[in-house]
Amino acid sequence: MKIAVLGTGGGGRAHAAKLLELGHEVVMGTRDSQVTLGRTEPDFMGIEPFGQWLADYPGIDLMNFGDAAETADFVINGIDGANALGVLTDIGEHLAGKTVMDYAVPFIYNPTQAHPWPTPWGVMPALDPVDSDSLGERIQRALPEAKIVKACVTQEQETVVHPKAVADGDHTIFIAGDHDDAKEQVTGLLQSYGWRDVLDLGPLVSARGMEMYSHMHSAIQFALGGARFGIKVMR
Repeated sequence: MKIAVLGTGGGGRAHAAKLLELGHEVVMGTRDSQVTLGRTEPDFMGIEPFGQWLADYPGIDLMNFGDAAETADFVINGIDGANALGVLTDIGEHLAGKTVMDYAVPFIYNPTQAHPWPTPWGVMPALDPVDSDSLGERIQRALPEAKIVKACVTQEQETVVHPKAVADGDHTIFIAGDHDDAKEQVTGLLQSYGWRDVLDLGPLVSARGMEMYSHMHSAIQFALGGARFGIKVMR
């Protein structure tokens, strides 16, 4: 399958590398491929320049967002939450009829708050939208002909693509969406990553809980001293 991974950060790189290993044809999308390849300094998270990383994966192509989406059969959205809706709306014609697995979280960084939550790396980001809407739902409303499936937002993407790194894979990953065929496609991909427990939370409205869980995830990780972990739904 030809898969487009939109976004060149650590999460997108993790998916792209795993997909290549699994034998898929992989293209990554960015706002301006020449600018992305021209960077020589680590990003604000300390991640090495994309061009250096890409040199180790000659089977992966880099294109602008629209071109990447147009060529793909299946799309993974790893664009940061503040920009995802705008970018996906702009390239909507290339997403019509396709499954889009969305793991973006709508973080607002450095928010002005009366009672900020200090963390080891600064103030905890705020979420917008929250409670009565979700980024996943906003993307679906903006792209009615695409099939949005919210997934992979309850752990780091490096763990998503290597679930056995935690508890030998004995933990749960969640999906939600309004299109059963798209959820079957996403479930199949996650199973190919090694997931044994993929829990369908139902319609896309469940993305609200999935996105809001991000703060709980951070709190647990702080308590564990930064260690990777998973959660398991016990039946």
